[in-house]
Amino acid sequence: MLGAVVTLLGAVRLLTTADLLRRVVALNVAGVGTLLVLVALAARGPGDPDPVLHALALTGIVITVAVTGLALVLVRRVEEDDGD
Repeated sequence: MLGAVVTLLGAVRLLTTADLLRRVVALNVAGVGTLLVLVALAARGPGDPDPVLHALALTGIVITVAVTGLALVLVRRVEEDDGD
């Protein structure tokens, strides 16, 4: 439930703000909420947790870091071009 709320808050902020840096942060918040949902689904039920969902969550973390770095570079370039 918490993961769904965090995803929703990030998505709403992503759609309602005009600042590019805040959009990158909101995208990260929405991504973290999605990863929370995956981990919660993996740990659900009796027995061992589902290793496939945990692997998806770890892969999602790596992709999130890469996309965040790329997005921050793009935001910096767009803001530099707007200043000229």
